[in-house]
Parts: sequence; structure tokens; C-alpha cells
Amino acid sequence: MRTAEIKRKTKETDIALTIDLDGSGKSTIDTGCGFLDHMLTLFASHGRFDLEVKCVGDTYVDYHHTTEDIGIALGEAFTAALGDKKGILRYGDEILAMDEAVVLSSVDLSGRAYLGWSVAIPTEKVGDFDTELVEEFWYGFVRKAACALHVRLLSGKNSHHIIEGVYKSVARSLRAAVSVDERFSGEIPSTKGVL
Repeated sequence: MRTAEIKRKTKETDIALTIDLDGSGKSTIDTGCGFLDHMLTLFASHGRFDLEVKCVGDTYVDYHHTTEDIGIALGEAFTAALGDKKGILRYGDEILAMDEAVVLSSVDLSGRAYLGWSVAIPTEKVGDFDTELVEEFWYGFVRKAACALHVRLLSGKNSHHIIEGVYKSVARSLRAAVSVDERFSGEIPSTKGVL
């Protein structure tokens, strides 16, 4: 069973996160930030990951620590749930339309962390959420998931649609990458024999 439970506690956040990579998209999300709750719910649904997140953070300051630390915990959960990565497809990509916004994402579960980010979000905030934190979330994720993730905005003007497109597109890319190909069930998808 490809599941993980992560507990991460710092002076700024206290996070409990569980994931099932082979789920149905069910989620229970409580981060203290409504917009982030919405994005993680979309992420779980479009990736078909069962995801539970509970975070108590210093949101009286802002949402930075909460957002970044949840990205880190989610990356740790993917690493733990994937184990040795035998049989996975390893690669995934998605071009997703969200109304006028079009987002491309591509992921390689390579064991090496890299974020290629080319997403210009036109406003500084969506509600009370600082839009610059979207990149911080995914940066935290790739550091702990040890994957290469590229995200590009191909077109878009509405900040909410762009961010929603990012979370949905990345979820679908990850869904493909973590999928198991039975033809290679006992193999590591690398000529090096390790990821």
C-alpha cells in the first residue's frame, strides 16, 4: 500500500498529513487558510490522491510558513509513499485549461530536486492569500519529493484561474508519474538502477 503519514512540528507550524497515492481523491483539509484548503482539495481530487492535512500555523503573521511547510510535508509524504519507486512510470505531464488560463506541467521523479517556474501571476493577492506563495509551496514540495517539476503558464489573465490551473495540472502530472506500469513492476525506472 503506497501511503504515508507525516508529522512536522516547528516553532511556526504543527502539521499532520496523510496520503494514499492509490486513493479516489477524497480529502479533509484544514490549513487555517481557506484558499490553500481549496487548492489542496483540488490537488487531491485531480490527482486521485486521498489526502488529509491539518495545520496549526502562525497565520496571524501571514500564510508563508503554513504554505511552505505544507509543501515540504507533502513532498516528504510522496517520497515515503513511493518507497523504492519500483514499477512507477516516473514521468508525467499535463496541459490543462482553466477558463482563459492554460498551464503546462511536467514532472520527473528522478531523485533530484529542481523547480522550473515560469508562471507570472498578475495580482499580488487572491483574497488574503499572497500569490507569490504558490511558487514557495512547489519549491518546498520538490526539495522533499526530490523531483524535477516544470510549470509554465501558456496564457491567462485571472490569478485565481492560473493558480487553480497550476494545482490541477501538477496533480495530474504526478498522478501519471506515480502510476505503476505492471510490465515493469519489479524494476526501477532508471538505467542506473536507483532513483
